[in-house]
Amino acid sequence: MKASNEILFTPSQIGTLKIRNKLMVAPMTRVSAQEDGTVGVLMQEYYQGFAQGGFGLVVTEGLYTDQLYSQCYYKQPGISTQNQADSWKPIIDVVHANGTAIVAQLMHAGALSQHNRFTEKSMAPSAVRPLGEQMPFYYGNGAYQTPEAMTQEDIKDVIQGFVSSALFAKSVGFDGVEIHGANGYLLDQFLTVYSNQRDDAYGGKLDNRLRIYKEIINAVREAVGNDFIVGIRFSQKKVNDAEYLWPEEELAAKHIFSQMKECNVDYIHTTEPVLNHPAFNGSASLSSLAKQFSGLPVIANGGVNEPLLAADMLANGQADFIALGKIALSNQDWPNRVKHAEAISDFDFSMFSPIADLQTAQCYFEKMDPAHQDKSLEN
Repeated sequence: MKASNEILFTPSQIGTLKIRNKLMVAPMTRVSAQEDGTVGVLMQEYYQGFAQGGFGLVVTEGLYTDQLYSQCYYKQPGISTQNQADSWKPIIDVVHANGTAIVAQLMHAGALSQHNRFTEKSMAPSAVRPLGEQMPFYYGNGAYQTPEAMTQEDIKDVIQGFVSSALFAKSVGFDGVEIHGANGYLLDQFLTVYSNQRDDAYGGKLDNRLRIYKEIINAVREAVGNDFIVGIRFSQKKVNDAEYLWPEEELAAKHIFSQMKECNVDYIHTTEPVLNHPAFNGSASLSSLAKQFSGLPVIANGGVNEPLLAADMLANGQADFIALGKIALSNQDWPNRVKHAEAISDFDFSMFSPIADLQTAQCYFEKMDPAHQDKSLEN
């Protein structure tokens, strides 16, 4: 193991949660649940692979939080019922048995819903059709529909969905929850100026656009207590808009991240195309700004393939943890490979073709290496 990489394997802690190193798996949609939102053996093998591969913490893909308007994708897992939550128990147990922590990401689609088995319409801050088109590798097709604008009662339902799903997550043994406030989904739609055209307490100035974040975090924290991890994820870019920047730039970062400190979250998770690039012209990276203005532990995600970039981010104080996304799909044992100075495989987008699910990935690995047949993805 190279000396410069040693920092990646330092035991760490978030709140009361001890983590064996500084390497995490970022949340990634895999559209591989049952149609009722429960999860099964294939997903158990998938998450087990990351734990056996040496990651200190896994953040699950986004789990929908209610049976109203939160579901985003066909075959997306949910945590809106006790039955859905219970289906995660075997996954949680096997991840824990391999020395890895696991956090459930709680997600509401808002206007980006591509499939919802409970309704045919979508809800969002305002009746604004999202930019771009639905993602075909997540079963989407064509333009997004124009959502209906949420009422005050709809917003209350959203908050209650996050609270109840957090309680379900705690009841089945997750180590914490991460509230998905990034990537263009519902909370980010409130924060984004063009998708939020409200003239009430949830629209207009930045503090109003951030209001739903604070209300959800505070309600979840009150429900789960102080010993259960509660994190929040932010981005500027979105799955349907790769160009967006916060219009208030660094002033927005200062306000947003300092408010998260006041809300008593345990960590902030930032994601950018390349995690060490300036968030704004001439500024520090988004993760650096999160650390500077919140003082909280920060997880940085985006564009890491090689260990040196990850180690430099930590050594330079730009982040406390590094979350790996696509490169972890092709290297479920990335930490172990780095520790033993083994080669790292490039990510191949054909793993997502035609569908970015676990069966497609398994077929890909079997094609590349027949020895993978009848085995989990990287075990």
